Amino acid sequence: MKKILINGYFLCRNISGIERYAYEITNRLDSISSKNEISIIIPCDCKNIPSYKNLNIIIYKNKISNIIWHLFILQFFLFLNKKYIILDFSNTCLPFFPGIVFLHDIYCKYYPQDFKGLKNNIVRFYNLIQYWLIAQKAMHIATVSKFTKEQIITTYKIDPKRISVIYSSWDHFKSIDSDYSILNDFPVLSKPFYFCLGSLYKRKNIKWIIDYALKNPESLFALSGDYHFISNKSDLSMAKKIKNLIILGYINDNKVKALMEKCKAFILPSYYEGFGLTPLEALSCGARIIISNTASLPEIYENTAYYINPYNTDINLDDLLQHTVDNPQKILNKYSYDTSTLQLYKLIKKYCYAQYYNKHT
Repeated sequence: MKKILINGYFLCRNISGIERYAYEITNRLDSISSKNEISIIIPCDCKNIPSYKNLNIIIYKNKISNIIWHLFILQFFLFLNKKYIILDFSNTCLPFFPGIVFLHDIYCKYYPQDFKGLKNNIVRFYNLIQYWLIAQKAMHIATVSKFTKEQIITTYKIDPKRISVIYSSWDHFKSIDSDYSILNDFPVLSKPFYFCLGSLYKRKNIKWIIDYALKNPESLFALSGDYHFISNKSDLSMAKKIKNLIILGYINDNKVKALMEKCKAFILPSYYEGFGLTPLEALSCGARIIISNTASLPEIYENTAYYINPYNTDINLDDLLQHTVDNPQKILNKYSYDTSTLQLYKLIKKYCYAQYYNKHT
């Protein structure tokens, strides 16, 4: 019988949507699995290695880059240790040892116009290769919405039975304490404000916020996010010039939660999301959410959100919020890391045992 080996490289990166998902699901796999039933391999330069109870931790001794890790180190390790099936949460497939792979979205395939310059196009080309490898070689594909599942099936002409939808969740926000010091750091936020959280990737569409703020100087916006990897510098430069748009930069989850609790509404104007986690976090804080009517978002949020056209700012947000939406509790109850982990665990067992039965029948 085969065993699962989790690619733990996600622990070396800053926490964003994919890393959060991987971290939470891995923690719960540790809780429900037997001792040493599942292993995780992690580079030695990982700063924060969790203390797992049941997962077998394998530390690779040398510091290594992301690409070298995936192209060489992991595959050589699997060549020497053929008892393992790799489980990868991060849109990455090992060409010689494909396993169970999460493909969260295929954004690069559908929006080539968003990638300007040599560096961004190299990133896009690398992701396109990974999409193709996953579609062609992965033992099984997991994704986070029916929308993305259908896109993968349609684009790469693959058997729907090879793909499972395993949703993300908001449970991690329960254990986060709100830090209201952010309101002291930015006294202007004592006034009613809209809150937007995200990176400056084009698909996050902060241009919508910029255009709306320019047209409506009486409305106040707070914008936060990790701007280390920026494919949209012109929008950031423009945003800094707008008086009613407050650029917060990166803030931790405690301050994010405080702003979600205090904002007039949380806004996600993205025109492409594989799942779209932040509005779910906002709903858990009691915030109203204003989101795009595109991609996976209507599937995930149903009638609990106020919807906007991500290409049109000729609306009045205050008027929009006068409409009635459904109570969010149904949506909050629908998404659970515990449920998703059990779904993944059953999938893992199926493929581990399948290897055994194929060999002995």
